Amino acid sequence: MSLAPVIVGTGPVTFDELIAVTRDGATVTLGDDALAAIDRAREVVDVLAAAETPAYGISTGFGALATRHIPTEMRAQLQKSLVRSHAAGSGPEVEREVTRGLMLLRLSTLATGHTGVRRETAQLLADLLTHDITPVVHEYGSLGCSGDLAPLSHCALALMGEGSVRNAAGELVPAAEALADAGLTPVELAAKEGLALINGTDGMLGMLVMAISDLRMLLRTADIAAAMSVEGQLGTDRVFAAELHAIRPHPGQAQSAANLTSLMADSAIVASHRTGDCNRVQDAYSLRCSPQVHGAARDTVEYAAVVAGRELASAVDNPVVLADEGRVESNGNFHGAPVAYVLDFLAIVAADVASISERRTDRFLDKTRSHGLNPFLADDPGVDSGHMIAQYTQAAIVSELKRLANPASVDSIPSSAMQEDHVSMGWSAARKLRRSVDGLTRVVAIEVLTAARALDMRAPLTPSPATAAVVAALREAGIEGPGPDRHLSPEIETAVQLVASGAVLAAAESVVGELA
Repeated sequence: MSLAPVIVGTGPVTFDELIAVTRDGATVTLGDDALAAIDRAREVVDVLAAAETPAYGISTGFGALATRHIPTEMRAQLQKSLVRSHAAGSGPEVEREVTRGLMLLRLSTLATGHTGVRRETAQLLADLLTHDITPVVHEYGSLGCSGDLAPLSHCALALMGEGSVRNAAGELVPAAEALADAGLTPVELAAKEGLALINGTDGMLGMLVMAISDLRMLLRTADIAAAMSVEGQLGTDRVFAAELHAIRPHPGQAQSAANLTSLMADSAIVASHRTGDCNRVQDAYSLRCSPQVHGAARDTVEYAAVVAGRELASAVDNPVVLADEGRVESNGNFHGAPVAYVLDFLAIVAADVASISERRTDRFLDKTRSHGLNPFLADDPGVDSGHMIAQYTQAAIVSELKRLANPASVDSIPSSAMQEDHVSMGWSAARKLRRSVDGLTRVVAIEVLTAARALDMRAPLTPSPATAAVVAALREAGIEGPGPDRHLSPEIETAVQLVASGAVLAAAESVVGELA
């Protein structure tokens, strides 16, 4: 079933619309309100371009060269030179979904009527998305101020029919060839358009929205992993009671605790040690405090979502066109600090949630702490190593996530002859966050994999219906239960795919309903 087109109007693109375009390949159209707003703003630019008084970005140079007035006959060349010189990225290509997000969000800003581009320029950007033509954007080049200049310039270059792109088949071809094959004509950029196409926080913002979407799913999955670990390690579910969390009213904590309670309901394993002769007083922090850590992570993600929502509703360009007042004004809205900060916050979240996940996993493997399970969950300890090295993999990832949690946004470096003397590094924060989200996915997957093996080893006691459904999902995907050692890496990768795709979450929710 084909997706409905995403209509880009003067209002903000939603999270769901961005995901539909970036990951699901939805087509894009410009709304009538956007076309009208674009036309109104262009009229203002045309008037200023014809005036004798210099106007920044329209009839002047850029950045440290803003004092030079550019004659009318050289302004088309000015726009071309701007895009060509700023398309200076280096390193490997970024992911297709990142570039599509970059393009969609730039189009959304163009559609506000505050940039002064012509409708044919905006339309061509929409057409590239619809025809699945993806400019090659490189890993390095953005300082996050004035926005994501180099990445956006590579996209603008494709509109001019220059540079390299990936066509719908994923083949690397010249932009002019891809445009011609799709029946599209390159644009000849007019006054102000080059600057309007490259001056925004779109790359870092698109990656932020995708990370928020991923983390919302992963944090619910982390609750599932924690429930499996608490259950498998003969922990208590009483610490997750709602009345205990109500006296520390952080919303994310309450949601996580409620999830753990639901996920462990009707567990024969939990019931087996809910007796008077149980001599354990308290579970370890990594078990008992799971809602506090996962909840703080949730609250941080939701704060990041508030910031992302504000940025989605923003028109980021410099200068901006105030069409109703018939003027163009310089501003500093392109500075990526608001987005960069929360990108860094989320890298901290990923590192810490992964850290507590790894600690829960490790407890399964130590015979002095696992309450009767075989050392390393091995079938024949000494002959078999069980999941010993799976925890090594987790530990290596967690250590990297701690390094990635070092904030990029505090690392300003001056550029443009000291005109741009404080930058956000938001693009760098976003790039490392993507790696952090991937690492968290892998760490949680290994916990799920290990916990499932432990739950099987508690037989004949049975886990809760919800956690049993997760174990069944792993087994149905080809991950075998306890037994002699076998090649473990493929099983880890299968578990990673089940977590990343949402299949683990879906398995648990098939029993308990939608988790908080």
